Amino acid sequence: MSARAMAGLAIMAGLCTGVSWAERPVIRAGQAGRSVTLAQQGMVATSHPLAAQIGLNVLQRGGNAVDAAIATSAALGVLEPTNCGIGGDLYALVWDARTQKLYGLNASGRSPLRATRAYFLERGYKQIPSSGPLSWSIPGCVDGWDQLRRRFGSWSWRELLEPSITYAEKGAPVPEVIATYWRSVERMRDPGMRATFLIDDGQGGRRAPRAGDLFRNPELARSYRLIAEQGRDAFYKGDIARRLVEFAQQVGGLWTAEDFERHQSEWVEPVATTYRGYEVWQIPPPGQGIAVLQMLNLLEHFDLARLGPTSADYWHLFVEAKKLAFADRARYYADPQFSQVPVQELISRKYAAERVKGIDMQKARTDVPPGDPRLGGAETVYLCVVDKDRNCVSLIQSNYSGFGSGLAAPGTGFGIQNRGCLFALEEKHPNRLEPGKRPFHTIIPAMVTQKGKPVFVFGVMGGDMQPQGQVQVLVNLLDFGMNVQAAGEAPRIEHVGHPTPTGLPGDPRGGIVRAEPGIPDEVLRELERRGHRVERVRVNGGGYQGIWIHPQSNVLYGGSEARKDGMAVGY
Repeated sequence: MSARAMAGLAIMAGLCTGVSWAERPVIRAGQAGRSVTLAQQGMVATSHPLAAQIGLNVLQRGGNAVDAAIATSAALGVLEPTNCGIGGDLYALVWDARTQKLYGLNASGRSPLRATRAYFLERGYKQIPSSGPLSWSIPGCVDGWDQLRRRFGSWSWRELLEPSITYAEKGAPVPEVIATYWRSVERMRDPGMRATFLIDDGQGGRRAPRAGDLFRNPELARSYRLIAEQGRDAFYKGDIARRLVEFAQQVGGLWTAEDFERHQSEWVEPVATTYRGYEVWQIPPPGQGIAVLQMLNLLEHFDLARLGPTSADYWHLFVEAKKLAFADRARYYADPQFSQVPVQELISRKYAAERVKGIDMQKARTDVPPGDPRLGGAETVYLCVVDKDRNCVSLIQSNYSGFGSGLAAPGTGFGIQNRGCLFALEEKHPNRLEPGKRPFHTIIPAMVTQKGKPVFVFGVMGGDMQPQGQVQVLVNLLDFGMNVQAAGEAPRIEHVGHPTPTGLPGDPRGGIVRAEPGIPDEVLRELERRGHRVERVRVNGGGYQGIWIHPQSNVLYGGSEARKDGMAVGY
């Protein structure tokens, strides 16, 4: 038997025994493990191949970018429940080709009206629990879909949800990377989570599905059918809301029917800075998107193209800029309906010119310590869509920490997010817990325009890695000249150990620089000489998808990195 045939048999044996093949190597900066996806008409990029195909099918059947984004998002709730679902929140940027305008949607939920600082402090809490019913805020995803559909969509609820209902009822095979995340549910005690997300192990027990196993979720199919028939009110005023409130009463949550009835998303004005001649757009707080803009404003003071992606100077500048931006994030980012958030001041050139003076090229700062570890383990899904008319959607959706709070209301088919744990309990903190308030948020969709037209629709999922990953992708593209695929696959650094918007201080030693393979050893030794604490990691958080619209040819260039299972598909 040939060596190739033996290798093939070994791989098949691994798949059949449930061995994960998801540990993909990170390659050298500027290279890519797959070709850029090219198309002329429309494109979808996301972290699950079947979800991407659903979105592409919507485009091919005449739906627009918003229709495709909603259908793809719904499919991810079925196919990648480890990271997202209708128990979580949603943010989106939408470029409308008809009005030639960019719109921002904050579809995140608020704290229960019964949630007060006094309630937690009287029970001895110094921080809000990161799991369980006290970590809940109202899920905003379904209302977000509804707002997008009403304002820009052209398809009915039934048309949008039917592909996902079919997969939920008939099942779909679990991909490699998602299978590795799924294992966390085996440690959960909640009967609803175990009944929903574990499968029969053939020996009278339950286990997480492995790569290639079929997973079905008939209860989620039922919830989707209710939404298809009754619209968003099924979730906020109907049977689903009733089940969630009854479950809260059983397990010690603070939700009431009024919390769900009052919920509504908010259309917001996106904010931007310019970087190397491009406008980079984000949604303002309570999300952390403006941290991207702050970091770019600092980095634009330096000739990064001359330094290159494998220089110690570049990575030192990146980490120091991140520390400065995240120090502001910990102090100022909060719900602007409750606190004065100086957004324009934070993203101004004048402010950056002052802050950049705090960067010493030869010495790492140690006065911005590591933060709440809850912010580092977040899981999210991201998708982007561009249609034939060049409507564009950048959409991100999340349970926050993987399966969220670790709780699922019986009969609903989805986990409930734990986003509510991201409030501070300090009385004077801008992000302090208050009834009916939105917590600090990590999920941030992004878009780049030039001369008033969209050129890049992208995002990077993964908690605190999101701003760091977005900046690295943009620098790879705009400074280092990488293509849309290589820009996401290039080795990354993630700096952890910062003060947090929950009020926790950082590491007085300056945190830790986590470096992926592909960043040269000599670079890391030089960073250590400058005072950085460095550790090697197999892979950092995040998961990038992007679509570049060529300004001259109008051709679509899609990228989807190998840290996730996904792909960019077009026609």
